[in-house]
Amino acid sequence: MPQNVVRHEGEHLYAAQPRSEAGRQLSEAILHLRRAERSQSERALRTSGLSSMDLTALRYLVQGLRDERDLGPKDLIVMLDTSSATVTNVVERLVARGYVTRTQHPTDRRAHFLVPTAEAVRRIDDAFGAHHSAIVGVIDGLPDDEAECAATVLGKIADALDTVG
Repeated sequence: MPQNVVRHEGEHLYAAQPRSEAGRQLSEAILHLRRAERSQSERALRTSGLSSMDLTALRYLVQGLRDERDLGPKDLIVMLDTSSATVTNVVERLVARGYVTRTQHPTDRRAHFLVPTAEAVRRIDDAFGAHHSAIVGVIDGLPDDEAECAATVLGKIADALDTVG
């Protein structure tokens, strides 16, 4: 019975359905993508063994490492949109598990950077690697005109959602 609700989500989610059959197919595809993304997020959490907040913080720190950016606790406060106390607790847990080390700021002795360890990078890659590879594989398999069309449509939908509430 619960799966019937999920299968028919597109029929009842929107106040008004898209007018055309092609529009309804696009709506179904978007809902399918949302379900798949939720499923992958839940899988990543289980695979990582971390809380949602800790996993998100570690993802940001690993991305900062890959972008060759030094990130500190103040950066995490902004990126996670949370309090200093919460970030302190997150950092303590990540340090205790061996996923993050603190490195002294070269000019400000009161500040430090948070550096993900090789184990942290492996943990993030294990949690998200297959998900990201699947997406990039599909994108790379698209002809340029289809990729451009998809980018335009998704961009318009995202822009519309950004203006809501």
